[in-house]
Amino acid sequence: MLSSEATHVLAILVLAVLAMLLAAGFWHWLRGHPHYSAGQRICYFYGYVIARILWRTEVVGRLEMPSDQAAIVVSNHRCPYDPAFIQLAADRVVHWMVAKEYCRHPALAWFFRTVESIPVSRAGVDTAATRAAIRYAQTGDLVGLFPEGRINDSSRLLLPGRPGAALIAIRTGLPIVPCYISGAPVGTTILSTMFVPARTRLTIGRPIDISRFLGREKDRRAIEQLTRLMLQEIACLAGQGEFQPTLAGRRWMADV
Repeated sequence: MLSSEATHVLAILVLAVLAMLLAAGFWHWLRGHPHYSAGQRICYFYGYVIARILWRTEVVGRLEMPSDQAAIVVSNHRCPYDPAFIQLAADRVVHWMVAKEYCRHPALAWFFRTVESIPVSRAGVDTAATRAAIRYAQTGDLVGLFPEGRINDSSRLLLPGRPGAALIAIRTGLPIVPCYISGAPVGTTILSTMFVPARTRLTIGRPIDISRFLGREKDRRAIEQLTRLMLQEIACLAGQGEFQPTLAGRRWMADV
């Protein structure tokens, strides 16, 4: 049996080796992502470690968009870490719409500012957030949205859809890339989710052709049809092609 002093030394050696492995992993990861800012490298590496190691995330497909090609990324929404899962498949920043209260939280504001999130109000259509997303898209960036509008903690596959993604896609003429996240740790807060075991799988679909909707951003029926279409595509990635999506019942039309 080891003495207390030997046990102490062994524990230090183990921690040192783990620190070296983590540093080596960080360096290897950085070499593959030289275009991120220093702060983004820290944030995304944290997300990478959490997603890959803690929740053993498997990625099927990739966001294979040219570096100057913008797109709208949409996904189901089961936990606060969903953007981290999708970032695994991207080689550049995805600008996610995030509830304003998180972006203004003293402990989280720096993080969301660093990863260039878009603060958005939960009530109805936030025209300022929509315009910010359009500006990012017009400069060739990726914009991420959750059509459900909030975390789905119910037993339903998808909550009723909201129009934000459809509005932005029609206005910019960009393709919509559907994604489906399964096996994510279910939780509504960042801290509580950390303690939930999970084995996550991210499936990325083919871009949705929206050519028949172009020029119809003021047409409520077109926006509703496109919203249903993207939800159906997400459901198909989940293996539930018969799913019939519904729409949020609030008045949401707004000038953008």
